[in-house]
Amino acid sequence: MLKQILGQGRQAADAALEQLLPPANQHPKSIHQAMRHSVFAGGKRLRPILCMEAGRMIAAASGVHSRDRSNTGSLPAGIEQVGAALEMLHTYSLIHDDLPALDNDDLRRGRPTCHKAFGEAIAILAGDALQTQAYEVLAQISCSAEARVAIIREAAHATGTIDGMIGGQVVDLEAEHTKPDLATLEYIHRSKTAALITASVVSGGIYAGATASDIAHLRTYGQSIGLAFQIVDDVLDLTQTSEQLGKTAGKDAAAEKTTYPALFGIEESLRKADALVDQACAQLDPFGESATTLKELARFLAKRKS
Repeated sequence: MLKQILGQGRQAADAALEQLLPPANQHPKSIHQAMRHSVFAGGKRLRPILCMEAGRMIAAASGVHSRDRSNTGSLPAGIEQVGAALEMLHTYSLIHDDLPALDNDDLRRGRPTCHKAFGEAIAILAGDALQTQAYEVLAQISCSAEARVAIIREAAHATGTIDGMIGGQVVDLEAEHTKPDLATLEYIHRSKTAALITASVVSGGIYAGATASDIAHLRTYGQSIGLAFQIVDDVLDLTQTSEQLGKTAGKDAAAEKTTYPALFGIEESLRKADALVDQACAQLDPFGESATTLKELARFLAKRKS
């Protein structure tokens, strides 16, 4: 069942991205080709799927905004566009992370990184363009003005400098070749990775009409699975090959980055990830059976191999 949901979620996200991104032959072609090179390089579409499934869960609980309004848990109409915008933000961050000035990687999702394929200048601009395009999409999503503003605020904070993606990236860079403590490591992971994952879950809930209490549960769920996701990512960097990961393996150790496995070892790191998944699932207990998919997604993140 989860495999089917993941497949359908990827298809829905890809269809929305295809519709929302400028075509490859749109002038100026080079920037649009670079954007599409990175966006359509594969990927799990985790953030759009989390957004859509959070929306589905809230719609099932409230019965509002769903396509058939039958309270059967259908996707809220138009939520794919929210997920697509979040994927644009995620892809922009990957393009910039891969640049020589940051993580300096030649491989992403099993293909040459954007700057290897198009040059550094176009890669920088492609990342910038995807971020700009994401907010243009969010400004036009089909929900109340209040919800639209709240979703834009969530996305902006999650990608910003205070407890957000950019701030986490800065601290990550500054911590290389040092011995940061657990608090610093957790800040990096919660900001660089978990913040956008959390925003994806929360944004889906907001779009579907979540209450303040619903959003609090979704936020804690997102924060927990986001940190678990990055802990597992740290483990995979040590245990999987570049071919399995679709990106260069062993980069964390080569850059002398402090990771959860470096501090706790692989087995204890995985136990911590499992505990975080349990915490995340507990947050969804009030939603009953409608939370089944989000709980399964949380467990999938902790058991993935790439």
